[in-house]
Amino acid sequence: MENRPLRVTFHEELMGLEESLQREGELVVRSVQAATRAMVEQDLELADEVVSFDDEVDDAYFAIQEGIESLLARQTPVASDLRLVLAMLHVNLHLERMADYCVTVAKLTKLSGGTPSHPRIVAALAEMGVRAEEMTRVALRSFQRRDLERAEALVDLDELIDRTNRRLVGHVLQLDAAHREWGLRMLVVSRCLERIGDHAVDIGEQTAYLITGEFREFTDASHPEEIG
Repeated sequence: MENRPLRVTFHEELMGLEESLQREGELVVRSVQAATRAMVEQDLELADEVVSFDDEVDDAYFAIQEGIESLLARQTPVASDLRLVLAMLHVNLHLERMADYCVTVAKLTKLSGGTPSHPRIVAALAEMGVRAEEMTRVALRSFQRRDLERAEALVDLDELIDRTNRRLVGHVLQLDAAHREWGLRMLVVSRCLERIGDHAVDIGEQTAYLITGEFREFTDASHPEEIG
């Protein structure tokens, strides 16, 4: 009976950390929304806000990281709790990297401000941004609700982003000289949005690990090489 208060405190702390992780996820959703809108509307002021907002995501990331490290230093979790702790560590890192890609999109938006654009490419990027936002929401919800079916559905959503990306590459290759520099920057924007989708799939994989106790990649291509 002496250990019961300690175990209750442990689970309360763990629950609090998971709630913080979901709040960090909402910050990332806002970043994806804002970065996409800044790019589509060429809103340079909003792009600046996306860059500045990344500090909030970083603060959330470090707070969760330190909270987990402190918890592990004081407690020895049982197997199921340890799975949750490990999964949260991974999800925390994926969310932070997703926000970093939003910053890259915002910076490229600023670099491209005032240069000629192409409506088909902007429309394709807008579609990718909406899908990346949707995937981030689905990934967070699947983790929160321990929903394996929803987590596995991320693979099909990711394929939709990949298809749009391939279509966009074709559009860029057809650009004339006046649009070429802008088009090359938009290829990097497209790659960033694609990677946000990939990280959402990774969060889905952590959900599956949490539920089943076994880690498996949903697809062979879920961890492509990072850019930069």
